[in-house]
Amino acid sequence: MNKAILALEDGRIFEGQAFGAQTERVGEVVFNTSITGYQEIFSDPSYAGQIIVLTNPQIGNYGANSTDPQAGRPHIEGLIVRDFSPVASNWRSEQAADAYLADHGIPIGSDMDTRTLVRHLRTRGVMRGALSTVPQSAEALLDKARNAPSMAGLDLATGVSATSSYTWDEGMPRSSPSELLDEVPPAKHHVVAYDLGIKRNILRRLRQNGARVTVVPAATSADEVLALNPDGIFVSNGPGDPEPLEAQALELRKLLGKAPIFGICLGHQVLGRALGGKTFKLKFGHRGGNHPVLNKLTNKVEITAQNHGFAVDPDSLSASEIELTHVNLNDQTLEGFRHRNYPLFCVQYHPEASPGPNDSLYLFADFARLMDENPVSRKLS
Repeated sequence: MNKAILALEDGRIFEGQAFGAQTERVGEVVFNTSITGYQEIFSDPSYAGQIIVLTNPQIGNYGANSTDPQAGRPHIEGLIVRDFSPVASNWRSEQAADAYLADHGIPIGSDMDTRTLVRHLRTRGVMRGALSTVPQSAEALLDKARNAPSMAGLDLATGVSATSSYTWDEGMPRSSPSELLDEVPPAKHHVVAYDLGIKRNILRRLRQNGARVTVVPAATSADEVLALNPDGIFVSNGPGDPEPLEAQALELRKLLGKAPIFGICLGHQVLGRALGGKTFKLKFGHRGGNHPVLNKLTNKVEITAQNHGFAVDPDSLSASEIELTHVNLNDQTLEGFRHRNYPLFCVQYHPEASPGPNDSLYLFADFARLMDENPVSRKLS
């Protein structure tokens, strides 16, 4: 078995055993604290450009399947774990997890001291790194880490977005025969969803709440969206820095008041910038399935799934136009807002989960209700 080497740009080196593809990758090294749901993490387009460290010590033990992926392929650059299991034992498993990643050219570094690594990233902040599962010197790998592109200022959403429009009509699948799940209702609304790196479970949740969904590429203009006669507009999650997405922010400004708008994660950030706000990079981001968020409208705490490295500066938003609705209880960063005059709201976290808790599923019903309360009159003209 080959040695795996992870080199961080500050000179820190971690060594372990190689699994997955025999190759090397560079990216921003970040960590996720979720207990389960590793395949959803591997395939989330929001992780494009990143090497993921998982804090749960054993990964791979329940294999991989064709239902859980959030996109057509894994989007992580590489994986770092404490103990990778080459043996899968689960009735839903269709393939070993290392084979799933190897098929897509993703390297895995196992038997690494992930506790020390995560503490280092929390102290110093996330940073560029290079992961290799082929023989080479740590010095050569360190040079590659230091020459990797910085996440700040990087537009990755365009690269993972769909290249053409498509329709989505699939509701939530049952994870077991005994799961209680409502039948998919008839389509009542038409939602046009901007794909900045959209997860399949978001599309399923929209459909499960009565929407027929048309997914459009990130570069779609406001006029093209309105030509599809949407009852609502959705702006998705995605990878990279929101600041370079000025073209998307401009088009979203043109859509204000034209139809109800709902945004998640990167969509929240781009909507914030469309409304005149600013965004900034977090030291080590929020990635995991147990982040507490206060809903200021209900004064209740929601345990949420999160995956982001940037945030909207609440002080940059106009208080006369924007109402802050959700706040992170760990660091007080902004987690959600709504417009005071237009039917628009968004959240920084992931109400669709996958992986994560379902405390915030009500947001999809809120979007459906917003479309009911704000019918688009131009359809009648």
